[in-house]
Amino acid sequence: MDEKTSDRRFISLKLKWAFGTAVGSLFIFFIVAMAMFTSFTQRLFEQERGLLDQGMTNISRQLGQVDRPLTKRNVQSALVQHKTGGAQYQRPIVQELSDGHLVVNVYSPKHQTVLSTGQPITKPAFNDQHRVQMKKGPGHKIIVGQAPIYAKQGHRLIGYLQVENKLNVYYRNYRQLRLVMILALCLVVLASGLLGYFLSMLFLRPLGDIHDTVKVISKDPTKNARVPVPAHNDELAELATMFNEMLDQTQRYINQQSQFVNDVSHELRTPIAIIQGHLDMLQRWGKDDPKVLNDSINASLVETERMKNLVAEMLDLSRAEQVDINYRDQQTVVNDVVHQVYNNFKMLYPDFVFTLDDDLSKPITANIYRDHLEQVLVILCDNAVKYSTERREVHISLSRGMDTVEIGIQDFGAGIPPEDIDKVFDRFYRVDKARSRKKGGNGLGLSIAKRLIEGYHGSITLESSLGAGSLFRIILPIASDKDAN
Repeated sequence: MDEKTSDRRFISLKLKWAFGTAVGSLFIFFIVAMAMFTSFTQRLFEQERGLLDQGMTNISRQLGQVDRPLTKRNVQSALVQHKTGGAQYQRPIVQELSDGHLVVNVYSPKHQTVLSTGQPITKPAFNDQHRVQMKKGPGHKIIVGQAPIYAKQGHRLIGYLQVENKLNVYYRNYRQLRLVMILALCLVVLASGLLGYFLSMLFLRPLGDIHDTVKVISKDPTKNARVPVPAHNDELAELATMFNEMLDQTQRYINQQSQFVNDVSHELRTPIAIIQGHLDMLQRWGKDDPKVLNDSINASLVETERMKNLVAEMLDLSRAEQVDINYRDQQTVVNDVVHQVYNNFKMLYPDFVFTLDDDLSKPITANIYRDHLEQVLVILCDNAVKYSTERREVHISLSRGMDTVEIGIQDFGAGIPPEDIDKVFDRFYRVDKARSRKKGGNGLGLSIAKRLIEGYHGSITLESSLGAGSLFRIILPIASDKDAN
């Protein structure tokens, strides 16, 4: 898979962005330009067609005043007499039409040419219908209008008219406009591509920083490299912040894992060394002394039990980090578990005073596996008993918030220094390592409790002061609104 990935050609995201912008702009501009081009050229064509049609109408009307068949003499006199313009500037209508790039040809009823302003391109069609149509010309299509000429009086056929518009001006404007559109299209594509490339360089700079940071981290995971967060507040700035948070969390995991391995090695080194020492002594000379043999076996069993508990707690810790996967649908009536643990500890420690303040008026259900909630409460109550000094009291409270249930466990022991409060939930951490080892335990209980509670989207906090004891507070979300009401 890696070889296939490495064989593929690398294409920069900036180039993809620039290409996509250019193609998108090309597509949009092409549609807009084609719509404008088609509309404009169609209007030009309609103007040329209208000019030809209007010219045919004017000539037919003027020649229709002749009452007899058309000849060269009467056609010229009829058209010359009709002039356009004002008093200071007048010219015949035929000249006006010929200046407007129309070729006019007038034929007699016998199909003889009686008037021509230019060589006709198409053969005349002598019929009794007024028609305007496109026909093939020498270089391009032209407009040809053909119509019979009738006298005004009597409505007799006196000749035929053919008017041609070569469309030279139209096609010249058409080609010029097409060239302008092509040049504008190229300019838009080039400008949009360059703009897209420079904008991608500007906006995607955080991705480049992330890429560089990943390369540094991949070479040395312990490197303290972070992504510079852009000043502008947008998705990429949020991504850079989240990436840095992920790196911080990963760094914490690496540090915790390293500390975990060191602590486990340290915790296992002592019992293994003790067992090995006793076995060496027995092998050398102690096995012949019944008292030494008995003491060594008892000490080895104690250390073996301690290692067994350590391994069990490590497995509990591993399972606690997967509760959201394995126990997501479990629900428990919190009241029942708290009362059960309270009664159990009252029986186990008769020399302690256990007090339960239950402010709940009815059962409250939380999304948590019953055994896990019981395990957390046992861990906290067991710690409260272990670290209580002169005042042997443990207070347990049960209350609710708007949509949460709260459990408090308070002791009145030596308390925890402020600098150690944030560390007590770390694996293998002990405030007083010597005293903690004498009281038993491996420093994993609070870590297990914290991970179990957080696995069910709850929280566990600690309030403590030296000489006044500690208060652990568990907050769990209530399972449903129905239970909360």
